[in-house]
Amino acid sequence: MDFSNVCRSEHHRAAASTMTEAEALEKKQQQHKPSNGSVPPEATTEDVFDHTYKEKEGPKPATSIVWKNVIMMTLLHIGAAYALFLIPSASFLTLLWSVLCFLISALGVTAGAHRLWSHRSYKATLPLKIFLGVANSMAFQNDIFEWARDHRVHHKYSETDADPHNAVRGFFFAHIGWLLVRKHPDVIEKGRRLELTDLRADKVVMFQRKYYKSSVLLMCFFIPMFVPWYLWGESLWVAYFIPALLRYTLVLNATWLVNSAAHMWGNRPYDKNINPRENKFVAFSAIGEGFHNYHHSFPFDYATSEFGCKLNLTTCFIDFMCFLGLAKDRKRVSHETVQARIQRTGDGSHRSG
Repeated sequence: MDFSNVCRSEHHRAAASTMTEAEALEKKQQQHKPSNGSVPPEATTEDVFDHTYKEKEGPKPATSIVWKNVIMMTLLHIGAAYALFLIPSASFLTLLWSVLCFLISALGVTAGAHRLWSHRSYKATLPLKIFLGVANSMAFQNDIFEWARDHRVHHKYSETDADPHNAVRGFFFAHIGWLLVRKHPDVIEKGRRLELTDLRADKVVMFQRKYYKSSVLLMCFFIPMFVPWYLWGESLWVAYFIPALLRYTLVLNATWLVNSAAHMWGNRPYDKNINPRENKFVAFSAIGEGFHNYHHSFPFDYATSEFGCKLNLTTCFIDFMCFLGLAKDRKRVSHETVQARIQRTGDGSHRSG
């Protein structure tokens, strides 16, 4: 069944710079969008690139290493590497449970913190919001409020000093290095200036933020470890290292690949003037987040891709939630708008599927 046709997709308004005929068409198509309720008008453009931003002249601020994070990330990856050797001793149910935990925690990032709360590309009912909030705690990648704020800054100031994981600084920095050093002052400054009323007004977001540390201990580590030990007698040692530690590390790196690999390797069929690329490996590993040239061209599109559910499990999930009545008002870019953008700024590599 094609769930993408169950609910009507609508279009979103985005800011345009110089207005050619193609751009006028693009803007017209984006104006047809569902009401955003009490969200201030300026908040709807917080994920649109700001062409007026200029990096400060002169020497860059000195890099300040956060040694606690360096130590913790080193130990985490050593533990994950050790967990690989435990896989042959794990039961089939434990491995299946680990995959399920990977998918749940990944959805907490992709369908939750990213597409729902960062970009407001669809609307979710309270039960779905609660599920995605819990799943996001299982992912342990900062609370939803902080994740969404930093992601909006990333889109608004992509590949500049104000971008939290600026890919111009290299693969390592964009992948994990940005978490091992103090933020650039411009990242902090621009983050403080964002309109975040929608996040502050969301009770699920603020509840999770208030009890984040407790929810992480429960969902990221205790539940993944406890279930296989209690239900089918897996050893606590294996249950901790595989469904908890290894799964957590894999979800982290799958997400980080969107910031690193998908900003460096791949084609740019929608906009050759920006760094983000279409990367199928990242699309697979991050359950649909690798169509990154499209996403940065149309950040308000709930599918983050022109091709719907193809290599895009997150889009399938949102479509299914819409089918169940748990989600609605999915924002989508029209075919005419996409084609206009391809003709105007694409690199000529576009294919129909």
